[in-house]
Amino acid sequence: MIIDAVVAFFILGIVSQLLGAKIGFPDGLYKSLSMFLMIAIGLKGGLALQKYIDPALLTMSLAVVAFGLVLPLIAYPLLRYFGQLDKINAGAIAAHYGSVSVATYAVAIAILEANNVSYEAYFPLFVVLLEMPAIVVGLVLAKGSLKIINGEFVKKELVANQSILLMLGSLIIGYLGGESVAKLSPFFIELFSGILALFLFKMGLIAGKQLVSVKKNSVFLISFAVLMPMIGGLAGTGLGLMLGLSSGGIGLMAVLGASASYIAVPAAMKQSLPEANAGMSITASLGITFPFNVLIGVPFFITFAEYLAAK
Repeated sequence: MIIDAVVAFFILGIVSQLLGAKIGFPDGLYKSLSMFLMIAIGLKGGLALQKYIDPALLTMSLAVVAFGLVLPLIAYPLLRYFGQLDKINAGAIAAHYGSVSVATYAVAIAILEANNVSYEAYFPLFVVLLEMPAIVVGLVLAKGSLKIINGEFVKKELVANQSILLMLGSLIIGYLGGESVAKLSPFFIELFSGILALFLFKMGLIAGKQLVSVKKNSVFLISFAVLMPMIGGLAGTGLGLMLGLSSGGIGLMAVLGASASYIAVPAAMKQSLPEANAGMSITASLGITFPFNVLIGVPFFITFAEYLAAK
């Protein structure tokens, strides 16, 4: 069995942490790598959009936003009634699982490109669109009211959200920049896999630490963090088929549905829902779901999409 070299660095990070290796990894570098990935994904999407824009993109975008609204509505009753969590924590965790993980998406496109599998150019736009709806739905579910969604919230958590600004802004720059964007390619495009490998190594170190917390949590939380990605991934597969996407596009839509946020949503929850147990949400999304998706979910959904497309 051959493991993708990029994914192997994630495994190396986990193993290093579990072995107790003292590896210094500056927080500033981690944040810089995260910003790099967001900008690179946006630019790649913008460059591709220069050559191809689907006239049905608006309809597809609305369907993706609806998808982002539905996912937390699926997660919430599982957390509330089967997991017996209170409204606050059920809403907070549901928001994580309705949103997306940029790193998980980056792993998926790295695998697709390594295997020369094409996918639709506009997917970075879908990543941006899926960041927003779940935050709103999660907060409404947690508070049981729309009053929390005010002008200040919209400005800070939706309009000025780092992930949204960097990815959408880079996508626009990539699209409008014309031939001038080519001079950025040696850094943002050609170095993408190497930077992603380094980022995943750090994520492996973090996930290794979270594994200790996983042991202390209930069987339900662990089960949910594995089951929900499968539900979201299969729902994403169905949406991809409904939209008539390519096999690569179906696989990516499934990955978006299966992923859980550990950057944008935690920041929003900390600001707007400080009473929620942030450790529980991060343990589920980063300690369980992210490793599950990188090692099992992403390869499975990409393979499954190729199987469906070949039928």
